[in-house]
Amino acid sequence: MHSTEPESSSVFSLQLADLSAADPLRWVKLGWQDFIRCPNIGLFYGGCFFLMGHALWLVFKSTPAYVMALSAGFLLMGPFLCLGLYHASRALEQGQTPSLRSSLTAWLPTKGTMAIFAGVLLILQMLWGRTSLVVFAVTFNTMPDTENLFRVLLSLEHLEFLLTYTVVGALFAGLIFVTCVISIPMILDRHTDAISAGLTSIRACLQNPGVMLLWGAVITLTVFLAMLPGFLGLLVVGPVLGHATWHAYRHLVPAATQ
Repeated sequence: MHSTEPESSSVFSLQLADLSAADPLRWVKLGWQDFIRCPNIGLFYGGCFFLMGHALWLVFKSTPAYVMALSAGFLLMGPFLCLGLYHASRALEQGQTPSLRSSLTAWLPTKGTMAIFAGVLLILQMLWGRTSLVVFAVTFNTMPDTENLFRVLLSLEHLEFLLTYTVVGALFAGLIFVTCVISIPMILDRHTDAISAGLTSIRACLQNPGVMLLWGAVITLTVFLAMLPGFLGLLVVGPVLGHATWHAYRHLVPAATQ
């Protein structure tokens, strides 16, 4: 059980943990342990990540200009899709047996707050997508065909495009990561409002910039490697990172008063 403490006295005055460089790997280890303890739940959500990866690839083959925008959608949907994994990790933490059915409805008690938070992130995605399309439009009169896309984009002639496109993507991805790295687990756990959860997530990153940057790099690298063998790695990597994110939240934010 947990309580919904008054936000004025609990959220903004929370003493967040100071992290060490070894913590991200410890979170991954704990995430793996949770995955092993409830593999049916993990594989279900891993299957969802697998299908999302293939959807992204289909878009790339047909309309490459929209890949960055849909990558943003992937980045935004991931934390919400992981709600069921956060719920399962919390159940294991409390000595309960998690179920797939209960994980699928974990969002219901906080559906209003989740909707507000999703709306804010959707606006960021739309801005990211629009900016990406503008960068493409300024650079290319016509979109290169998919077969020649990498050769064209990686040519020295388009170095300025690559740099601009990468910087734009990194800025938006970083903003989304900082805002939601622990906010959604916090909303689930404490029934915190969207603004307070987002600000707490930002505070956690500002207090531990190096470690949170490392955590973001671990997530990015493992997801990228998981996508290489036909996205099959996402079946395991996706849920493990979801469980690990719960442990990152639990490490950073003290448990609510019972």
